[in-house]
Amino acid sequence: MTWTAPTIERRPRTNMADTELATLRDFLYRQRTYLLMKCAGLTAGQLKTASAPPSSLTLLGLVRHMAEIERFWFRVKYGQLDLPDIYSTPELEGGDFGLVADADPEADFATLLAEQEAADAVTAGRDLAEPVADDGAPTGQVNLRWVYLHVIEEYAQHNGHADVIRERLDRS
Repeated sequence: MTWTAPTIERRPRTNMADTELATLRDFLYRQRTYLLMKCAGLTAGQLKTASAPPSSLTLLGLVRHMAEIERFWFRVKYGQLDLPDIYSTPELEGGDFGLVADADPEADFATLLAEQEAADAVTAGRDLAEPVADDGAPTGQVNLRWVYLHVIEEYAQHNGHADVIRERLDRS
């Protein structure tokens, strides 16, 4: 039997009058879900297909990239955990996007889901205003609110790419 990306059920929105943290978590959940929905039902070959030439961008590359984003911003940057990149190496930057030909999509989907779960665990009980050092930020630090918004921004940008790729693959 050929593996296909799983179908994802989207849960209803949370109460729009919830706390800021609940709202950010809901928006992040919806962006995470949207990427998985764009992949649902596709085979490994389809997920690896760059369907919008001249771009080499693939849905699988987006899944792998977002696993890296989740790990870096929530666990490495905010959680201050010393973790290696998942797909890239010092010798090969961009392994998330660039090394999909021999990749295992089922394993990559599991990695993304595991990183999402780990990100949620690192942020549980944390205050949105809690700062963490970031040499790249103008103030030398970011807070959890900024990290949430940045990861939501990353998903939103790449979900636009996922729309185009999926439409080119099968018009859905």
